[in-house]
Amino acid sequence: MTETTQQSPLLEMSELFAGLPSSVCTDIVCMARPRYYACRQVIFFSGDPIKETLLLTDGRAKITQPSESGSEVILRFTVPGEVIGELGLVPWSAHSSTAQALQDCKVLVWSAASFQAALDRFPILQRNAERIIQRRLEELESRFCEVSTQLASPRLAHALIRLIDQIGHKVNSHVEINLSQEALAQMTAMTSFTVSRLLTDWENQGMLRVRREAIEIHSFLPLLSLCRVA
Repeated sequence: MTETTQQSPLLEMSELFAGLPSSVCTDIVCMARPRYYACRQVIFFSGDPIKETLLLTDGRAKITQPSESGSEVILRFTVPGEVIGELGLVPWSAHSSTAQALQDCKVLVWSAASFQAALDRFPILQRNAERIIQRRLEELESRFCEVSTQLASPRLAHALIRLIDQIGHKVNSHVEINLSQEALAQMTAMTSFTVSRLLTDWENQGMLRVRREAIEIHSFLPLLSLCRVA
């Protein structure tokens, strides 16, 4: 059995393969080839032509764009089972962002032609790809509204709630998010000082605990209530 076919159980839980029979998932996976990226390696740059569709099977990646000042804006994180970057549904399109491995990553790679062939063959796959694009757009719209209309506290609370769902994992009695305060600032259009001040306040209230490159969420409901603060 090849390494790609061994990924089938993971892929059946992927949003891209939702509703597809196991046999179909296996057929599609057999059209892909594995690839590896070392930690911190750039997977693609903004402006690069989209020649492949990449699905993360192990590790974690971040999707970013540079700001006009040259700093980095984090758009989202990619975890196993998710597509890295755009799906290349439009011919001759280019990546609108940069992807970088945050850990050693394993991916499955489909050429543009083979992925298009799978889309044509399996309408459910086409539907899933369109839903992924729609969900990402809705999330970006929501974050834009938060940055435009909300104060720092609810914006940061919203970001932590999203991150709990996206990359959080249960550790004993709390949920842990492995992320630096600098990265949180890049996601929320805040300074690192503002993020640090808010996290310290919330830590003093017993809502969370800040560690190096990690945040432990100990009390979810108070954090959720902060999202509704005007």
